[in-house]
Formats: sequence, C-alpha cells, structure tokens
Amino acid sequence: METLENKTNKPERKLYSSMLYLSMFVMGGCGLAYEYTFSKLSTDLLGNSSQQWGLIIGIMMFFMGVGSDFQKRIKSSLFNKFIYAELILGLSGSFGPIIVLYSFSQYREHFILIHYFFISLMGLLIGFEIPLLTRVNEQFTSELKNNIGNVLKMDYLGALAGAIAWIFILPKYFTIIESAFVLGFATILVAAITLIYFSDKFKTPKRLHFSVVASFVLIIYGYSQAKSWTIYSEQQLYQDKVVFSKTTKYQHIIITESASKEIACYINGHLQFNSSDEYIYHENLVHPIMSIAPQKNNVLILGGGDGLAVREVLKYKDIESLTLVDLDPVMVDLAANNPYFSKMNQNSLSHGKVKIIRNNTLLIAGTEDLYTASQTSPIVNKAVKVAELNIVSLDAVRFLNQIQGKYNIIIIDFPDPNSVELSKLYSKQFYQLLRTKLTPHGIMVQQSSSSLHAKEAFLCIGRTMDSSGLVSIPIHDNVPSFGEWGWWIAARDDHYSKEKLKKMLNSIKTLPGELRYLTPELIHASLVFGKDQLYTDHTEINTLSNTKVYDYYLKAWQDSF
Repeated sequence: METLENKTNKPERKLYSSMLYLSMFVMGGCGLAYEYTFSKLSTDLLGNSSQQWGLIIGIMMFFMGVGSDFQKRIKSSLFNKFIYAELILGLSGSFGPIIVLYSFSQYREHFILIHYFFISLMGLLIGFEIPLLTRVNEQFTSELKNNIGNVLKMDYLGALAGAIAWIFILPKYFTIIESAFVLGFATILVAAITLIYFSDKFKTPKRLHFSVVASFVLIIYGYSQAKSWTIYSEQQLYQDKVVFSKTTKYQHIIITESASKEIACYINGHLQFNSSDEYIYHENLVHPIMSIAPQKNNVLILGGGDGLAVREVLKYKDIESLTLVDLDPVMVDLAANNPYFSKMNQNSLSHGKVKIIRNNTLLIAGTEDLYTASQTSPIVNKAVKVAELNIVSLDAVRFLNQIQGKYNIIIIDFPDPNSVELSKLYSKQFYQLLRTKLTPHGIMVQQSSSSLHAKEAFLCIGRTMDSSGLVSIPIHDNVPSFGEWGWWIAARDDHYSKEKLKKMLNSIKTLPGELRYLTPELIHASLVFGKDQLYTDHTEINTLSNTKVYDYYLKAWQDSF
C-alpha cells in the first residue's frame, strides 16, 4: 500500500483526514436512513412493525460484520474501491425500495428473496466501507487511537443526523421512495467530492469518474420517475384504481375507486372500510351503545379519524361535546378535506363547532390553541343545538393519561391487533385506564375483529375487559367486505352486570331515522351466537408484557390461508 504521510505536511494531512471524516459522517447518516427506509417499507407491506424493524436491522448488522471481515482481502487501490463501494451503496439504496415494492406486487413468491438481498447488500457495503476508509486514513493519521476514534465518531454522529433527517425532514417533502433517491444522491455527491478532492493523491482511473457521472444520471432519472413507478407498483396490489397514496409518519394510506365508484381505504395494506358496506360496520359500532347509554352528552371516540363514526354519533340531538382522538393528523385532514372521505362522512369533521388541537400537550376545555372550521355539516343542521367537536392528534394512551374529566360514552375504533404495538391498545392496563375515564353509568364499545375467523383473539378481548374492572358482552354482524365481525360492549362492573347490559340492548325499540341498515331487531339478533362460538379452553388475557391477543390474531389469519 502506497503511503502519503511523508509526502504531505501536517496541515495537509489534517485537511485530507477531515475530508474523509466528512465522507464518513454522510455515509453514517445515509446508511442508517437506508435501514429505516427498508424497515418502513417492509412494515407498510407486511405489517408488524416491531418484528420487521428488528429483523431488518439485525440482518443488516450481521452483514456489516461480514463486510468488515471481507475488506481484509483488499490489498491495493483502497481509495478506488472505497469510491466504488459508495457508488454501489448509493445506487442500491436509491433503487432498492422501488424494486422491492414492485417485486411485492408482481413476484410475491420471490419477494422475500429480493427484499433480503437488498437488505443484506446494504449491510455488506456499509460494513465494508467503514474499516476500508479507516485504512485509507492511515496514510494521513498514523495514530491508531485517533484514526479509529475519529472515524467511528463521525459514523455515529452521522447516524444521529440521518435519523433526525429521516424522521423530521424527509417526510415533509418526499415520499418514502423519493426519499431513497434523495439519500442516494447525497451518497453519490459525497463520493464525487471525495474523488475530486483526492484525485491528485491517488491513481483514479477514468472509468471511476465515468461511473460517478453515470450514477448521478441514473439517480436523477430515478427520482424523476419515482412517483409514476410507485403508482404503477402499488396499482398492481389492488384490483381497483388507486386514487390516493401517501406515507405518513405513522402509516401508509391508500384509497381506491372501483368501476362502480365504490371507495375503499387501506392502511398498511389492510382494508379499513369500503363505501359499499361501511355503514353496516359503523352503525353497529355506534348505535347500540348510543341507544342504551343513560346520558350521551359527552362522547369520546378513539381512532376513527375517517369521520365515519362521528357521522353516526352526530345523528343524536343531545350530544353536547364530542372528542375525536386519532394519532395521525393526515388521516383527519383527509376525512375533512378529501372529497372521497367528506362525501362518505357527510362533512362530519367540517361543521361550525369543530376545534382541531394542534399542540402535543393536551387541551383542557377552553384551550386557545385551536383552529375553527368554517363549513357547516348537513347532519348537524338537523339537530336543535350544534355539538362541539374537538379533534385531537395524539396517541390514545397519552390522551387518556393527560385529559381531565370523564365521558358518558367511549367508542374505540382502532385497527385490528395485527401488531405488537396495536395489541397494547387491547390490554388489561389500557382497559383499566379507560375505566377511569368512564362516568359511573357510562358505556363503551370496541371493534374486535372477526368473531368467527379470529375467534380466540375476539374472546381474549372480552376476557381482558372483564379482568380490568369492566363487564362486557359481545355482539356480531356480517359486514360483506370483512365477513363475520364482532364488537364488545362494556361498562363499569360496579354499576352494571352482563345480564343488565343484555337486557338494555334487548329493550331497544327505536333508532335514529337516518340509518341505512340497522334496526332494533338486528341489534337483538346480534346478541345471539352460534353453538360453541363463544366457547374456548383458553383463559389467557392480554397485557402489556404478554400480548396474547396478537398471538391469537396472527395464528387465526395464518391458519385461514
């Protein structure tokens, strides 16, 4: 290996090392951001974010070790090979996500191989580059402790910068596929600057310079086509036309429209509702408990950012205050402003008394950090007095821990417990917290997945409610888009019994006249289940530390395919 330490003075050596450290800083940032990008994409496609992030980062770390070991075989032209590795890293990180997305839609049986090929390649290249750059820097910094310490320091600082950029900056301006090309451009740009800076110190062949230029051209072209490629790839996943696609900080939202103008919404690939039958689901979710609650002036909806449950609640004239809590502000914005959503929810989030809470510290009644909408909902105009609707973008647990006061009715419209994170919203600890927010005679309901296809998960939710100071009873109905579906209705055990709740539901005689599907007779029938449908040998409940409902749910849907 040629040495330049004796051919350059100390200030020059310091400048050369600084350039290499800058390269390490950017590589560290882009490397971590690449890991995040593949992990997020995997979560959007496969769900179960904890498993996907943990597995992908673990595999990348393993191949970083393989790459670090492999670089020992490199004996000459270290600098040139470092630049080549940077180029391959930039191109793989840029084009990898869109190739993975396309492979998921077109070659599902080979998707895992393609997906983990790119993950392994990224780890291999990152692990290969770090010790290789350290060896290049030996020619300018002979002290081992300074060389290794500074290289690793810049790598770790870069990782922090990359995490901040990926979380707070890139999502504001780019889709996840576009972000990959932006990261690739940054990687290639630093490789180009480093190559130019050291071109007089190392023998750099013309093909290396040509490779840098070609890489720039490829990435710029890829970025220009990112949106169209994404739309095409996603369209292959859905039978109907994709009319909206957005990756938010929390989830990936898709809206499709069929030839017959039916609208469907998907979150992370899971169907949330279809306009052809969503009213069956939402009428079952809302009206049974609204009909039996002794008081309904103060209502809380957790989840349901699409505004469809709000639409049903606002059909009651005695609603004074309704609070909607949804983690993702983008979903709420869609519900209020997207024409597909606003038509279905009948502008339920855009009437004259809407207050949208933008701050992260929770409002108490009378907070000034509010935005008041100007439109008027046709639903609310039918009421004698207009309900005040507070919309809060906050995690449900944080909301419940911070809010003061209690609610007569709590409606929980979370996604199914298809991940460890979501399953915690079906835990004993969560229900105990909910109980403290119910008035003594308050009623709550939670959508609880399929009572038939995910029977054990469904029953586990009821057992967990009963273990937390609540009494619960199940209801069910058929929602064509989902099949047999179930909900649990619950109340505080110091004021209700299961028999009392059933008697109250069976005594329902009337419902609001605007309903499209539900009748008192259907509510009575929803209490009746088939033989052994509510029987199980399992006794486990779901807790924060033992997410049994997720295990049951995962097994149920795996067994159904």
